[in-house]
Amino acid sequence: MSTPLRFVTLTGSLRKSSYNATIARTLVQLAPQGVDISALGSPGDFPHYNADVQEEGFPAPVLAMAQAIREADGLIIVTPEYNYSVPGVLKNALDWLSRCDPQPLAGKPVLIETASPGAIGGARAQYHLRQILVFFDAMVLNKPEAMIGQVAGKISDGTLTDESTRSFLSAQLAAFADFSRG
Repeated sequence: MSTPLRFVTLTGSLRKSSYNATIARTLVQLAPQGVDISALGSPGDFPHYNADVQEEGFPAPVLAMAQAIREADGLIIVTPEYNYSVPGVLKNALDWLSRCDPQPLAGKPVLIETASPGAIGGARAQYHLRQILVFFDAMVLNKPEAMIGQVAGKISDGTLTDESTRSFLSAQLAAFADFSRG
Protein backbone atom coordinates (compact mmCIF):
# COMPACT_ATOMS: atom_id res chain seq x y z
CA MET A 1 0.00 0.00 0.00
CA SER A 2 1.17 3.53 -0.77
CA THR A 3 2.12 5.98 1.92
CA PRO A 4 -0.86 8.13 3.00
CA LEU A 5 -0.67 11.75 1.86
CA ARG A 6 -2.09 14.97 3.26
CA PHE A 7 -2.74 17.91 0.93
CA VAL A 8 -3.94 21.38 1.85
CA THR A 9 -5.90 23.78 -0.35
CA LEU A 10 -5.42 27.51 -0.74
CA THR A 11 -8.24 29.36 -2.49
CA GLY A 12 -7.64 32.66 -4.27
CA SER A 13 -11.17 34.01 -3.85
CA LEU A 14 -12.91 35.53 -0.87
CA ARG A 15 -16.42 35.48 -2.34
CA LYS A 16 -18.88 33.47 -0.26
CA SER A 17 -20.28 31.69 -3.31
CA SER A 18 -16.89 31.35 -5.03
CA TYR A 19 -16.73 28.81 -7.84
CA ASN A 20 -13.13 28.12 -6.90
CA ALA A 21 -13.97 27.48 -3.25
CA THR A 22 -16.62 25.03 -4.48
CA ILE A 23 -13.97 23.27 -6.58
CA ALA A 24 -11.60 23.15 -3.58
CA ARG A 25 -14.30 21.66 -1.33
CA THR A 26 -15.12 19.08 -4.00
CA LEU A 27 -11.54 17.82 -4.08
CA VAL A 28 -12.09 16.14 -0.71
CA GLN A 29 -14.69 13.88 -2.38
CA LEU A 30 -12.52 13.21 -5.43
CA ALA A 31 -9.28 12.36 -3.64
CA PRO A 32 -7.83 8.92 -4.32
CA GLN A 33 -7.69 6.40 -1.50
CA GLY A 34 -4.97 7.27 0.99
CA VAL A 35 -5.12 11.01 0.27
CA ASP A 36 -6.61 13.46 2.77
CA ILE A 37 -7.37 17.01 1.65
CA SER A 38 -8.18 19.90 3.98
CA ALA A 39 -8.54 23.66 3.59
CA LEU A 40 -6.05 26.21 4.83
CA GLY A 41 -7.20 29.41 6.50
CA SER A 42 -8.36 32.30 4.38
CA PRO A 43 -5.80 34.57 2.71
CA GLY A 44 -8.31 37.30 3.53
CA ASP A 45 -7.11 37.07 7.14
CA PHE A 46 -3.67 38.38 6.13
CA PRO A 47 -3.00 42.12 6.31
CA HIS A 48 -1.58 43.77 3.21
CA TYR A 49 2.09 42.91 3.08
CA ASN A 50 4.18 45.62 4.70
CA ALA A 51 7.80 45.17 5.82
CA ASP A 52 7.09 47.40 8.82
CA VAL A 53 4.37 45.01 9.99
CA GLN A 54 6.70 42.07 9.39
CA GLU A 55 9.39 43.78 11.47
CA GLU A 56 6.93 43.89 14.39
CA GLY A 57 6.30 40.17 13.96
CA PHE A 58 4.49 37.93 11.51
CA PRO A 59 0.71 37.93 11.88
CA ALA A 60 -0.65 34.72 13.44
CA PRO A 61 -2.67 33.70 10.32
CA VAL A 62 0.53 33.88 8.20
CA LEU A 63 2.48 31.71 10.65
CA ALA A 64 -0.37 29.21 10.92
CA MET A 65 -0.69 28.87 7.15
CA ALA A 66 3.08 28.55 6.69
CA GLN A 67 3.22 25.79 9.29
CA ALA A 68 0.26 23.94 7.79
CA ILE A 69 1.92 24.03 4.36
CA ARG A 70 5.23 22.79 5.82
CA GLU A 71 3.44 19.87 7.49
CA ALA A 72 1.47 18.92 4.36
CA ASP A 73 2.71 16.61 1.63
CA GLY A 74 1.46 19.00 -1.04
CA LEU A 75 -0.33 22.28 -1.67
CA ILE A 76 -3.28 22.68 -4.03
CA ILE A 77 -3.98 26.26 -5.15
CA VAL A 78 -7.46 26.79 -6.60
CA THR A 79 -7.95 30.29 -7.93
CA PRO A 80 -9.92 32.49 -10.28
CA GLU A 81 -8.35 34.88 -12.76
CA TYR A 82 -8.67 38.59 -12.09
CA ASN A 83 -7.70 41.04 -14.83
CA TYR A 84 -5.60 38.46 -16.71
CA SER A 85 -3.62 37.48 -13.60
CA VAL A 86 -3.82 36.15 -10.04
CA PRO A 87 -6.16 37.80 -7.53
CA GLY A 88 -4.50 40.35 -5.28
CA VAL A 89 -5.48 38.45 -2.13
CA LEU A 90 -3.60 35.35 -3.37
CA LYS A 91 -0.55 37.37 -4.39
CA ASN A 92 -0.55 39.06 -0.99
CA ALA A 93 -0.68 35.69 0.78
CA LEU A 94 2.21 34.43 -1.33
CA ASP A 95 4.19 37.62 -0.61
CA TRP A 96 3.79 36.98 3.13
CA LEU A 97 4.61 33.28 2.81
CA SER A 98 7.72 34.09 0.77
CA ARG A 99 9.21 35.81 3.79
CA CYS A 100 8.72 32.93 6.23
CA ASP A 101 11.78 31.02 7.37
CA PRO A 102 12.00 28.18 6.74
CA GLN A 103 10.32 28.72 3.39
CA PRO A 104 7.13 26.59 3.41
CA LEU A 105 6.90 26.04 -0.36
CA ALA A 106 10.57 25.23 -1.08
CA GLY A 107 10.62 21.79 -2.65
CA LYS A 108 6.91 21.39 -1.94
CA PRO A 109 4.71 19.68 -4.54
CA VAL A 110 2.11 22.17 -5.77
CA LEU A 111 -0.97 21.60 -7.90
CA ILE A 112 -2.68 24.55 -9.59
CA GLU A 113 -6.32 24.61 -10.61
CA THR A 114 -8.14 27.58 -12.08
CA ALA A 115 -11.81 28.05 -12.83
CA SER A 116 -13.60 30.90 -14.54
CA PRO A 117 -16.95 31.73 -16.10
CA GLY A 118 -14.95 32.57 -19.24
CA ALA A 119 -14.04 30.08 -21.93
CA ILE A 120 -10.33 29.69 -21.14
CA GLY A 121 -10.81 28.87 -17.47
CA GLY A 122 -8.23 31.15 -15.89
CA ALA A 123 -5.28 30.10 -18.06
CA ARG A 124 -3.52 33.48 -17.77
CA ALA A 125 -3.75 33.43 -13.97
CA GLN A 126 -2.37 29.92 -13.95
CA TYR A 127 0.65 30.88 -16.03
CA HIS A 128 1.36 33.93 -13.87
CA LEU A 129 1.07 31.79 -10.76
CA ARG A 130 3.57 29.33 -12.22
CA GLN A 131 6.00 32.23 -12.72
CA ILE A 132 5.53 33.38 -9.12
CA LEU A 133 6.11 29.86 -7.77
CA VAL A 134 9.53 29.71 -9.46
CA PHE A 135 10.76 32.11 -6.76
CA PHE A 136 9.62 29.68 -4.07
CA ASP A 137 11.43 26.74 -5.70
CA ALA A 138 8.13 24.89 -5.52
CA MET A 139 7.70 21.66 -7.49
CA VAL A 140 4.65 22.41 -9.66
CA LEU A 141 2.88 19.55 -11.41
CA ASN A 142 2.99 20.51 -15.09
CA LYS A 143 0.40 18.10 -16.48
CA PRO A 144 -2.44 17.43 -16.45
CA GLU A 145 -3.47 21.07 -16.19
CA ALA A 146 -6.92 21.97 -14.86
CA MET A 147 -8.35 25.15 -16.36
CA ILE A 148 -12.09 24.89 -15.89
CA GLY A 149 -13.86 27.16 -18.33
CA GLN A 150 -17.52 28.14 -18.20
CA VAL A 151 -17.58 26.94 -14.61
CA ALA A 152 -20.92 28.57 -13.80
CA GLY A 153 -22.70 25.88 -15.81
CA LYS A 154 -20.79 23.12 -14.02
CA ILE A 155 -21.82 24.05 -10.49
CA SER A 156 -25.31 23.84 -9.04
CA ASP A 157 -26.33 24.82 -5.50
CA GLY A 158 -22.71 25.02 -4.35
CA THR A 159 -21.77 21.60 -5.76
CA LEU A 160 -19.61 20.68 -8.73
CA THR A 161 -22.09 18.59 -10.71
CA ASP A 162 -20.39 18.27 -14.10
CA GLU A 163 -19.32 14.62 -14.28
CA SER A 164 -16.59 15.10 -16.90
CA THR A 165 -14.97 17.83 -14.76
CA ARG A 166 -15.25 15.69 -11.63
CA SER A 167 -13.67 12.76 -13.47
CA PHE A 168 -10.85 14.92 -14.82
CA LEU A 169 -10.10 16.42 -11.39
CA SER A 170 -10.11 12.96 -9.84
CA ALA A 171 -7.51 11.81 -12.40
CA GLN A 172 -5.48 14.96 -11.81
CA LEU A 173 -5.46 14.32 -8.06
CA ALA A 174 -4.23 10.77 -8.66
CA ALA A 175 -1.43 12.16 -10.85
CA PHE A 176 -0.58 14.71 -8.14
CA ALA A 177 -0.44 11.95 -5.51
CA ASP A 178 2.01 10.01 -7.69
CA PHE A 179 4.02 13.20 -8.32
CA SER A 180 4.13 13.96 -4.58
CA ARG A 181 5.38 10.50 -3.75
CA GLY A 182 8.26 11.06 -6.19
